[in-house]
Amino acid sequence: MTELEALQAALAGEHAALYGVGVAGGKLSGAKFKAATDTFDRHRDNRDQLSALITAAGETPVAAEPAYDLPSPVTNAVSASALILGIERRLAAVYGDLVEAAEQPPVRQLAIDQLLATASAQVVWGGAPIALPGAV
Repeated sequence: MTELEALQAALAGEHAALYGVGVAGGKLSGAKFKAATDTFDRHRDNRDQLSALITAAGETPVAAEPAYDLPSPVTNAVSASALILGIERRLAAVYGDLVEAAEQPPVRQLAIDQLLATASAQVVWGGAPIALPGAV
């Protein structure tokens, strides 16, 4: 996978994350709603950074889909939290691919930062801590 392909894949993942976190946020309240809002803001910032990197490379950023299929219905706070946890797990894999494909230091740093952020977010949303490749 080239750096540009990995950037586009990460951007596509962020588009999907924004959709999913937006859906999940509607079923949350209190501290969990605040955490979902912070998560949404982080993914929006990532989307914007990835789009800028792709545009700077002279390419057109992949567009968001009009809607995304969710893995299961989001009907309450438990299913909303599970959805966000799943999103963060999927994005960890995508950012791991970007770390591997990155050729430019700013792209690699963004990928590493977001890989760490997704790992931390997984714990916030009920996941168990995991060792990242090269971290043991």
